[in-house]
Amino acid sequence: MKLNNIDEFTNLDLYPELIEGIDPDLCVKNSLLITKIEGRPYIILHPDHLSDGFNLLSKLDLSLPLAFVDQDSYDRLYHRFLEIKTDRELSSTINEESETELLEEDISLTEFLKNSSDILTSEESAPIIKFVNSLFYQAVKKGASDIHIESHEKRGMVRFRIDGVLVKHVDLDKNIIALVISRIKVISNLDISEKRIPQDGRTQVKIAGKDLDIRVSVLPTYYGERVVMRILMESSDIPTLEKLGFTKNLQNEFEKLLEHSHGMILVTGPTGSGKSTTLHTFLQTVATPDKNIITVEDPVEYKADNINQIQVNVKTGLTFASGLRSILRQDPDIVMVGEIRDKETAEIAIQAALTGHLMLSTLHTNNTAAAITRLVDMGVDDFLISSSLLGVLAQRLVRKLCPDCKKRASLPADIKEEFHIADDSGVYEAVGCPKCNFTGFTGRRAVGELLIMDDEVKMMLKNKMTDFEIREAMRNKGMKLIGEQLLELLLTGETSLKEVIRVGLKD
Repeated sequence: MKLNNIDEFTNLDLYPELIEGIDPDLCVKNSLLITKIEGRPYIILHPDHLSDGFNLLSKLDLSLPLAFVDQDSYDRLYHRFLEIKTDRELSSTINEESETELLEEDISLTEFLKNSSDILTSEESAPIIKFVNSLFYQAVKKGASDIHIESHEKRGMVRFRIDGVLVKHVDLDKNIIALVISRIKVISNLDISEKRIPQDGRTQVKIAGKDLDIRVSVLPTYYGERVVMRILMESSDIPTLEKLGFTKNLQNEFEKLLEHSHGMILVTGPTGSGKSTTLHTFLQTVATPDKNIITVEDPVEYKADNINQIQVNVKTGLTFASGLRSILRQDPDIVMVGEIRDKETAEIAIQAALTGHLMLSTLHTNNTAAAITRLVDMGVDDFLISSSLLGVLAQRLVRKLCPDCKKRASLPADIKEEFHIADDSGVYEAVGCPKCNFTGFTGRRAVGELLIMDDEVKMMLKNKMTDFEIREAMRNKGMKLIGEQLLELLLTGETSLKEVIRVGLKD
């Protein structure tokens, strides 16, 4: 049925628009949905249920334009309206429940998860249990690394971190958010009555036969608590050197470094740049039955069967430094320290590298040369760095454009001038489609610069040259900087201008 004066749209990621006095339940029942498209409110009708839609419209005092959308876009919007309906039903249930009944539900949920029931096959009927389970399931399905649950003044929000960027999952009533947080506290063995101080815990769930370890952090904020849950990975999730996305030349250099029987290899970069994943890939590359590999991490992000892993526990005095001291009495061949944070850890790590161990660790610096000066700033002697350090890898993770929806774009004149880019360069920008969950990107790849600690770098360190001078000298010698690789990815259409600027094109 074709109607005049009704706009048509396709491939949209729509959210419900709630208007005072309009019952969303009634809208869902009559297939009349209200949303915003390009900032303008629209009434969305379903072509198969026009009579229901128009019947309700005739009873409402609404003067909004009408529109049709494709089936996928309609379904997404419809399901978000259903979430609001469930939200309201849950709210009324919560208001009717007594404190005792809530406590009983807490206990049943604890037992539910402690018994390692598979959340996909569980037939538990409590709506809040189903909702918490669905959060874990949806997060894994979408490839999220973290789940954020936030409390705001009037509403709450759940967001997933996918490919390093937060994506909104659902808006919820504040009462629902409070109850969800209580459930998460219980399954993480945290105090549900304490809402004034930060709390940290862990839990484990089983999805489709696979155990997931989840690290939980609860933080009190102005409008209520917020929770961040980090989904920790299994050894089967550790990528190979080839799958990390580094160039072939860099892969070859890594393999040469990992052949050393002693010395220190550092991986640097900001939080979320993939340092831990790279270190675990290195460990799996060198792990053989004749090697004793021990790690001390905070937290253990990948569980691996062929290496011995220690979890930092500050409450019991198990820090990186004390853990590392103990490891060295365990006759290790290869040692990995999650992060060098202070002078004490740095000195023990360097001594381990000098006494016949291959030492792997991370530092928080933006580039390779800065890692050397960071160690000097910590108070480590120049000659010890020269003797122990094999190489430094600085890395970033770049999101790749979705091949199905990316479109050609033009670059601003100042960017072309600054980076000497030709006018006809084939650059692309993100659009968003159902295949990429409307983000415009699918997956990530690593880019990195590798500084090998050769005689020239040792001499520069001895002569007290700055990290900028060291980096420039190595660049002139052929080291490819991160910014140069990002520019290549932009010009080959693999990623967008916004993404390379976000990651560090101008660093």
